[in-house]
Amino acid sequence: MQNMSLIASLSSTTSQLTSLPSLPSSTSPLSRKFPLTFREKNRTPITPHKLPFSARPATTRVVLVKSQATAPASSEAVAVTPVSSEMRAWVYGEYGGVDVLKLDSNVTVPDVKEDQVLIKVVAAALNPVDAKRRQGKFKATDSPLPTVPGYDVAGVVVKVGSQVKDFKVGDEVYGDVNEKALEGPKQFGSLAEYTAVEEKLLASKPKNLDFAQAAALPLAIETAYEGLERTGFSPGKSILVLNGSGGVGSLVIQLAKQVFGASRVAATSSTRNLDLLKSLGADLAIDYTKENFEDLPEKFDVVYDAIGQCDRAVKAVKEGGSVVALTGAVTPPGFRFVVTSNGAVLRKLNPYLESGKVKPIVDPKGPFSFDKLAEAFSYLETNRATGKVVIHPIP
Repeated sequence: MQNMSLIASLSSTTSQLTSLPSLPSSTSPLSRKFPLTFREKNRTPITPHKLPFSARPATTRVVLVKSQATAPASSEAVAVTPVSSEMRAWVYGEYGGVDVLKLDSNVTVPDVKEDQVLIKVVAAALNPVDAKRRQGKFKATDSPLPTVPGYDVAGVVVKVGSQVKDFKVGDEVYGDVNEKALEGPKQFGSLAEYTAVEEKLLASKPKNLDFAQAAALPLAIETAYEGLERTGFSPGKSILVLNGSGGVGSLVIQLAKQVFGASRVAATSSTRNLDLLKSLGADLAIDYTKENFEDLPEKFDVVYDAIGQCDRAVKAVKEGGSVVALTGAVTPPGFRFVVTSNGAVLRKLNPYLESGKVKPIVDPKGPFSFDKLAEAFSYLETNRATGKVVIHPIP
């Protein structure tokens, strides 16, 4: 009977997939503009088979992953279909605005190296670095074009490299796919049906989070954590978080309080997000539309500037304190760092996530569907998002 149920589930999934609307063919202007067989050093390129999605040849077994019993009601069952040689992915072949993004159905599925796993992407999230990279602000150290963008991923392992020890086919994982955010990020990012990721960059998805929530975490929570570590933050210290309602800021508040033992947390936001700051653990919620944080008599051991106001932030820090500047010009004693993706950090923080002490914040306008990526990027680039802009589901 269990076998009959599995067959029925897979038949239903196949029916849904084959009824999807047709996507741009290999004769689209994008395909004529540049080849879509991605090549990296020391790789043997795969020649794409020009077949419709529903007719692609299977190269690995089908895995049906059901939501765990401890997952929230919003968590979904994920049917992982046979992996073919091609996939649908968002691609850009030149730098520019959101108009350079194209959805293509004939992108080669990336090879899996010995230390990597292939993930069926279920959800992904956008970050400011995604937009800046697409705009060409990191040309000197970027991967070759054309590029499949995306850093954050949550999904299911469908293939493992020969040296992978901790993950197996069927595992639910999440992580930031690029070890170095700006130095040679992957040509194949997470905004695709599949992405190949080094084992060391991943962690098991927290059991109480759905894929959309998990995708909202990796780059932001790793940035929040590493920034606090670099300041030497420790129990009893105070912190001011600028843009506390943003993707990184919302997690800095929580980590400072729940993980690092802050004695006092202050944070800034617009009027509409003051209650959110308090719910995250802020002892003082500052409305930046009504008061200047640097004019307050209270000063802080650390100011975490997640918005680009370092020149003002240094006026709010105690003598001998630290100012973390994620973006914009840096004014001494402020400093900047670029996060290094590390699955060990995610694994360390998983207990706080699974206990509910630290929570992802997904912008209420989302999640955005896969075909609405340009719209999601446009919204991200208004700088008005609360928490993270998430793409889900990725079919």
